[in-house]
Amino acid sequence: MSATTIDGVIDQLQDIVDTCIRTGSRLGYFAALYKRMTLAVKAGIQRGAFQDAARIEALDVAFANRYLTTRAQYFAGESPGVSWLQAYDAADSDAHIVLQHLLAGINPHIMIDLGVAAARTCPGDQLAGLATDFATINDVIFSLMPVVDRELDALSPETAVIDREFGKVKDALIFASMEKGRTSAWDFARSLAFLTPEQQASRIGARDLEARLLGDVILAGNPIIALVRHKESQDVAANIRQLDAPAS
Repeated sequence: MSATTIDGVIDQLQDIVDTCIRTGSRLGYFAALYKRMTLAVKAGIQRGAFQDAARIEALDVAFANRYLTTRAQYFAGESPGVSWLQAYDAADSDAHIVLQHLLAGINPHIMIDLGVAAARTCPGDQLAGLATDFATINDVIFSLMPVVDRELDALSPETAVIDREFGKVKDALIFASMEKGRTSAWDFARSLAFLTPEQQASRIGARDLEARLLGDVILAGNPIIALVRHKESQDVAANIRQLDAPAS
């Protein structure tokens, strides 16, 4: 069922997290991270970080509902799109590290869903007025990344070693990737803003294929991934609880 408020989104995400902890599903990794991101956006609304609180809540709800819809489709045996299907199917494999599962979910949600939600919340000429708050909501979300990075270090001793040796380089690459993702999502929203939903469909389909290719890169194996995977915590429920912990 679609959420109508940001509190409704948080409640549904908490239900997903609780279910994944109970069943030991790796889908809980992204759900836990996403719940924390949503809580961060809610806190931003409450402290007046956005120009238009009502509009940003509408965007956040529309954004989240696209993710909730993919879950409903997947568990009903329907296709949520090839890039989301890739992320869901990856959760059945023990070949990937926690970070790969997180990125596999972030990939279609940022690359497709964020732009669609923005264009449909603020269609046509309205989109230009969203630009500042769009940048701010991304800043709020990205501010959680150092916290999550430390938690991933706690789950994997090899990741912690990599961070100690190459942390500055890694942080620079992550920041550059985030900036590129934000710009790409905004450009995608602009490409959709003046189109009808029917006209948007073909662009979303093409974007889905692009996201699937990026997902292949995210989920690819290599010796470093294998090393991290070998020593990373295999307790899925405990890992989800770690990612679901309140952020300081």
